[in-house]
This record gives sequence, structure tokens and C-alpha cells, in this order.
Amino acid sequence: MKRFELLKQDRTIAARRGRLTTPHGAVETPAFMPVGTRGSVKGLTPQQIHDTGSQIILANTYHLLMRPGVETVEALGDLHGLMGWDGPILTDSGGYQVFSLSTLNRIGDDGVEFASHIDGAKIFLNAEIATHTQNRLGADIIMCFDECTPWPCPQERLEKAVARTIRWAQQCKDAHANERQMLFGIVQGGVDLTLRSRCSEALIPMDFDGYAIGGLSVGEGHDAMVATVRHTAPLLPANKPRYLMGVGMPVDLVEAVRAGVDMFDCVLPTRNGRNAFAFTDDGPMRLRNSVYARDTGPIEAGCPCPACRMFGRGAIRHFFNVGEMLGPILASLHNISYYQRLMQTIRTEIEQETFDTWASAFVEKHKNEVELTTEGMTQ
Repeated sequence: MKRFELLKQDRTIAARRGRLTTPHGAVETPAFMPVGTRGSVKGLTPQQIHDTGSQIILANTYHLLMRPGVETVEALGDLHGLMGWDGPILTDSGGYQVFSLSTLNRIGDDGVEFASHIDGAKIFLNAEIATHTQNRLGADIIMCFDECTPWPCPQERLEKAVARTIRWAQQCKDAHANERQMLFGIVQGGVDLTLRSRCSEALIPMDFDGYAIGGLSVGEGHDAMVATVRHTAPLLPANKPRYLMGVGMPVDLVEAVRAGVDMFDCVLPTRNGRNAFAFTDDGPMRLRNSVYARDTGPIEAGCPCPACRMFGRGAIRHFFNVGEMLGPILASLHNISYYQRLMQTIRTEIEQETFDTWASAFVEKHKNEVELTTEGMTQ
């Protein structure tokens, strides 16, 4: 069974509360998906991920196609068997990685030829191959093959990328051969609102199971990202899930929910966790800082994650400083738990019709965090 139902619509803004039902269970939305790029959320077991409140996780088609290969994933019981995860899984098409990680040998309307980032082998990928690959990997939700452009991007290239994304979306729709899976179309167009409208208008008649907003959080900045999402989300069908890909900081998520987005994924909780950067309600914490050397308090008071229940900041700092893997594991667990508690709060605020007021206060409190990354952190 696969369906999306709206349970609550905010009366003053676009924020909405929904439920996405898949063959491997239901997902309460708005929802955040931890990223398991190569079939694993780095350093964490499926049970640990489940205990953070995560309902659905993401895996990457490009990396799984490179290693271990589709045939091996099938032999291991599809992605659910490989990942040891019995809940819903979403796979992206691999398009972003093709354009960002690989050496492109040729790009045309028929697809892309690129050199593997592993051994340099030439590989050809197009809409049909990307779709059939995802059909075989067995995720509950799969994505259309699209062209994600960098920022900034010359206008001519941006327009060609949108045209290819539209063309490839129809080819993905035609190639889709696994009725148990939902197939989402992806709206591209950079921060050009006219192109975003054009792409949306072309994809909607194709009647995908859901629609994603791609190509953001690539350097355009928070304000441009928010403006693009506010423009694009209302263009998409109200009865279908809306997914903002690869975003982002907590304040980004809150602003996107305000615009009507239902689903998110991002590497920030785990990538930043592996770099001793912890998210809290009072702002980010850099756990390598010497001020925490003898601090016995939790990363965040009241947080139910194992890091906060069992360890003090000083202990976790020590694990990072001596290279013990427990440090990154604990910080990653805390960050995913923080994101999931944030999403639960968002869902509750929407249900209680208090989201707009709560969101305004949250954005005001955290607005200075939007450009933070793991680079340049104080040691």
C-alpha cells in the first residue's frame, strides 16, 4: 500500500501535517531522513537510528551502483536486507553525485558518460538505467534522474538542465517497473523562479507519486534558498508529498515547513557530529573546545539520546581528542535525535495550530546559525 494523506493544514500559512504510507510502514510528516549513503548511516546501527525517532532513511543509488553493485544488493535481500532496516527507505537517482563527484566525459540529452570516482572506469547512466537500478534496489520511494546544476550557473546551462530534467522525468515515468515503489519527480531551476515554474508546470501532468525540490543548498545562501522554496512548494500538488532535497540547518527546515514542505534529508547531523559539532536548542556546540574539558553536564539537558543520558561533555571531548570512534558515534546519535525531536515538535505545533508563532520565535533565535559548517571550527 502506498498513499499520502493530509491530516492537518495550518489555517494561516502553508505548513501541513501528513502521513505517507509505504509497503514498509507509515511516515508521519513533516519528516527528516538520515542519510545512509553507502547502505549505512555512518557508525550507527539500525536499532540506534530507530531509537532516535527516525522513521525513514535514505540511500544513494550512485554509490551502491559503484559498490557493491545491484546484483550483490539483490542477493543480500535488496536494500532492506543490506541495511538491516525494516522501515521505509528512499533512494536518490544518483544524478547529483554524477555531476558533483565524477569526471564527466560526455553529457547529452540521452544521458551522461562519466568516470567512476573509484577506479576511473567509464560508466553510462540515463533515465531508464537509473530507474531500473532503483527498481532492483527495492527502496520504497525512488527519484527521477535529473541534472543538478552548481551555483552560480550560467543561464544557458541552467535552461538546458531544466529541459533535460523534464525530458528525463518522462523517461523515468515510462521506465518505472516496480508497482510497490513510489516515484518522485524533481523540480530544478536553480534560484531562477521562472525556470522553477516552468519545470513544475511540465512535471505535474506526469502525475508522479510525489514531487521534490532539488538543486538547492549548493552555495546560494539561506535567503535565496528560502525564497525559491516559498515560490516552488505552492506550485506542487497539494495531495502529493513535497520533498526538499539535501537541506539543511534546523532553521532551513522550519522555514521550508512554513512554505509547505513535508520531507527532508541532509548529511549535516551525522557529518557535523563526526566533526564534534552538536546541535542544541540553545545553538551549536563545538565539543573539542577546551572549555568542556572537565564538564560533566550532558550535551543538552533533557535530551533522551545515549550521549546525553550516559556521558558528559568532557568525556565526549576526550573521545574525539584521542581518536576514539565513540566520540563521533555519540555526537551523531545526539544530532539525529535532535533533528527528530525538532520534527516531532513541528508536527505537534501544526496539530495545535500554533506553528506559525512557534516558527517565528525559532527562526529569530537561530537565524545566525544558517551559514555554519564544520569548516573552521575552533579546536
